[in-house]
Amino acid sequence: MASYRSFKELADYEVEGQDYRIRIDLRDPGVLIMAPHGGKIEPMTAEISEAIAGMDYSFYCLEGLKANGNSVLHIESHLFDEPRALQAVVKADVVITVHGQLDQKQEFVMTGGLHTRLGLEIEHQLEADGFQTRPPKEGLMGTDPRNICNRGKTRQGVQLEVSRKVRDSLKDDRNRLRVFAEAVRRAIWMKGR
Repeated sequence: MASYRSFKELADYEVEGQDYRIRIDLRDPGVLIMAPHGGKIEPMTAEISEAIAGMDYSFYCLEGLKANGNSVLHIESHLFDEPRALQAVVKADVVITVHGQLDQKQEFVMTGGLHTRLGLEIEHQLEADGFQTRPPKEGLMGTDPRNICNRGKTRQGVQLEVSRKVRDSLKDDRNRLRVFAEAVRRAIWMKGR
């Protein structure tokens, strides 16, 4: 089966708490860090998002919990319409979404979205801490105005596509995860609002 085209469609076939769960922690409503494809959908994106959010930025995650077949829970970013996410997004000045890119051989982060100034600063801060960045590929640019990252108050956000190799390394090295999160947080502090 292909992935769902809306949250309503997902909720009609999947059981919350069994097949998926939603975690949300609203703190500073101005900045929202999201993992719309967390858990077993795109592994480590929830953990990365939570690390970036820390104790002060708002956090949202839809996590896949199924034993297998979690890819069906992947609602494309321009179609992502889970009601609690939408309520959080409209309160945020800046929305940053963390996604999982599939490359297992190379370590890199692709930065997309319509908030190009913040995206460039995130790239700069990540590179300063030893992470490789590259321009997003077609289909991963995050420039559709309907993309969940671009639906906050300013209508511009950032989409981070983190390669599988980077995500695996962050899972194995929690200090490196902290460094990654702090780099993104510095960029938000410098250019985010």
